[in-house]
Amino acid sequence: MRDRPDDFDEELLRPALRDWGIEAATLDYAPVGFGDFHWIAGGHGGRRWFVTVADVRRQTYDGLRLAMETAAVLREEAGLEFVLAPLRAADGTPLRRLDGHRYAMSVFPYEEATGGDFGDELSPDERGHVIDLLAELHATPPPPSTPDRPVALTGRAGLEQALGDTTLPWLGGPYSEPAQDLIVQHAGTLRSRLAEFDRLAREPGDPVLTHGEPHPGNLLRAGERRLLIDWDTVGTAVPERDLWLVARDEEDFARYTKATGRAVDRDRLALYRLRWALDDVAEYVQWFRSPHGRTADAELSWDSLTGTLEELAR
Repeated sequence: MRDRPDDFDEELLRPALRDWGIEAATLDYAPVGFGDFHWIAGGHGGRRWFVTVADVRRQTYDGLRLAMETAAVLREEAGLEFVLAPLRAADGTPLRRLDGHRYAMSVFPYEEATGGDFGDELSPDERGHVIDLLAELHATPPPPSTPDRPVALTGRAGLEQALGDTTLPWLGGPYSEPAQDLIVQHAGTLRSRLAEFDRLAREPGDPVLTHGEPHPGNLLRAGERRLLIDWDTVGTAVPERDLWLVARDEEDFARYTKATGRAVDRDRLALYRLRWALDDVAEYVQWFRSPHGRTADAELSWDSLTGTLEELAR
């Protein structure tokens, strides 16, 4: 996130880091990503760690704990070297509550690497790199801690409520009224797309171990190495949950099929592409109906909402 959390005491991080054996000489906020908050902790001798703080109202603590445990096992036991997994604290767990209920912290190795952004377009060679990683991941037996990831829309109830009652004003902040007007304008498109989602979701498939969000923003390049980060969405689902974010053409599909023996289902690609867009809209609806200010993250959310609705209307 670009904005620091207003109600979070950063001094909670230093004593918590001691559970990982880390004495932080410096703590610098890192305005990257969207959803979680990040710091870079510096120790004596120049060593660094990447610290992530998650608001567990967005994803439950138990769900996040299972995801972090799964990522750790994939690196430690399954030997998947492209998994940038959380480090374990002294008691063997990869996640810590910080304030009793709202925030949880995980700690990662700091990598000298180049990251990307969500909307970046990968070259064919780079897509091939990622498809090979996904093929290896999808062939790996899921650890016992792996969550199931149903295809159902996470925020559907809130989105349908917003579509069903357009007279109740949104009063959360400066973007509330414009966002409500935008949802009303696109109500027909959203209802049509929800019906399309339901039609596409009727056909089940065989689940595999998936990352969930292997887009360029979650890919690090360190020389010839490629690392996937942000494993909080790891879980069992059909392969297309990952592939729609990477595969672009028949050559990509053939590469995946050759590596795994699995054909790529085009309808499921469309399903997960649509699911991503609708879940984004639902998240922004919740955001703008809730208290917010005119911040960098709110502006980014507004731009993303307008762009997503324009794409859905095409």
